[in-house]
Amino acid sequence: MRILLTAFEPYDQWSSNSSWETIVELLRVRGTIPNVITRRYPVSLTRFQERLEVDLARGFDSIIHLGQAPGISQIHLEAIAINVAGVTEAEGADFGDLVVGGPVGYRSKFPLGIWASYLRQSGIPARVSYHAGTYLCNAALYLSHHWLETHGKTGRVAFIHLPLSDQQVRESGRSLASMPLDTMVKAVGLLLDRMRGVQAELPWA
Repeated sequence: MRILLTAFEPYDQWSSNSSWETIVELLRVRGTIPNVITRRYPVSLTRFQERLEVDLARGFDSIIHLGQAPGISQIHLEAIAINVAGVTEAEGADFGDLVVGGPVGYRSKFPLGIWASYLRQSGIPARVSYHAGTYLCNAALYLSHHWLETHGKTGRVAFIHLPLSDQQVRESGRSLASMPLDTMVKAVGLLLDRMRGVQAELPWA
């Protein structure tokens, strides 16, 4: 099984992004994970889509996108992506379509309810979410599904929203929900092991 594991670069006021920091720390702790390819994408819809399509063309059985969501206190496993680009130049105007004439939405084929239960049993707060937002996180889930469908591929796609890390919140000086980085690393590691059909490897066991 070949897995594409992605995250995003920092944006706005954030000097780091918990999604990418999670991948960096995962690889530091675990080293190279067989058949798992990682990517960090730009926070730009056009540039992101261009890079995503190049990566998807390389062929993956599963695509797991990570992103940070300031304000959440649990890991959110996103079930639904909608055909909304989330970009408009006029305040109050309708958002455009991600894909003109594309399906209204896609639903992840991964067993997200089982995943959420598995993480909770492992002591990690997690739940299934039915709204990935209306910008890049939603776009990652939608465009990956659409590319696979239009190219006749059978891979599965998931988007996982991570809270801010404790360090990010301390640096911001704001009162926001957070999660320890090592907890997010453990969560992603457990799901990757489950997907790869291997026994949970240390230090997750």
